[in-house]
Amino acid sequence: MKDRFGREINYLRISVTDRCDLRCRYCMPAEGIELIPMKDVLTFEEITQLAAVAVEKGVDKIRLTGGEPLVRRGIAKLVDMLSKIPGVKDLAMSTNAILLSRHAQDLAAAGLDRVNISLDTMRPEVFTHVTRGGDIRKVFEGIAAARRAGLTPIKLNCVVSKSSSEPNAREVYSYGQENGLEVRFIKQMNFAEGLFDIVEGGQGGDCPRCNRLRLSSDGLIRPCLFSDLGFSIRELGPAEAIERALAEKPKSGGKCSHNWIRAIGG
Repeated sequence: MKDRFGREINYLRISVTDRCDLRCRYCMPAEGIELIPMKDVLTFEEITQLAAVAVEKGVDKIRLTGGEPLVRRGIAKLVDMLSKIPGVKDLAMSTNAILLSRHAQDLAAAGLDRVNISLDTMRPEVFTHVTRGGDIRKVFEGIAAARRAGLTPIKLNCVVSKSSSEPNAREVYSYGQENGLEVRFIKQMNFAEGLFDIVEGGQGGDCPRCNRLRLSSDGLIRPCLFSDLGFSIRELGPAEAIERALAEKPKSGGKCSHNWIRAIGG
C-alpha cells in the first residue's frame, strides 16, 4: 500500500506495552510516566486481528516494541499468533535484553526471527547511571541467549548525544565488530522541537523513504513518530484506522506534544 506521497508502506511497529523495567534518562523522567490502564491495553487477539488486516493491505514486516516488550506477560504467545499470519516475512523485536536470557528460546520457538538490542555503552557504571539502576551483565547474557536461539542477525541500537564518534559509541561499535553484531547509532530526539536525524546504519528518521506505521498499546494507529495523529482501531475498526493513518501520514516529521518513544518504541 502507498501513502499520498507515493511511499510504499510495508512495515508495522507494534507496541505491546508502555511499561519498562528500565528508566533511561533520555527516555523518561526518574519518577516514570503516567501508564495506560491495563484495561485499555490491546489484547493479543486485537493485535493479531489488526496485524492480519495490515498484512492483507501490504505489510510484510512486523516489529514488536514497548516500552519493553518482554515485560508483557505471555509475549511468546503473541509471537506465535503473529508468526502464523500468511504473508509475514520478517517478525522482529526491539528489547533492552534485561529479560532476554530467560525468553530467547521460547521466542525463537514461537516464530520470532531476530532482535534489536539497546546498548548505549560498554561501561557498567555508565550503563547503571543512564538506565537508573540497570545491570549491563544481563544485556550480555541476553545477547548470548539470542545468539544460541538463532535470533539473528542481532543488531545493537546505540543512542548518542551528538555523534557516533563519542567514546561510548565507539566502544559499542568495537564490541559489535568483534562479535559479528550490526550497530546502529540513534541521535537523541527532541519531540517538542521536532528534532531528529537519520539513524546511522539504519533507515529510521529518513522521511522520504519512510515505510512504516505504528500501533500503540492502547490501540491507536500512528502514521508518524513525530506527529500527534492517531486513529483508534477500536472506534474505527482495523481497516479504516489503517486507511485513515495512511491518508494522513505527513511528508515529514515535525513538532509534537508527546514523547511517543516512551510508549511506542521509536
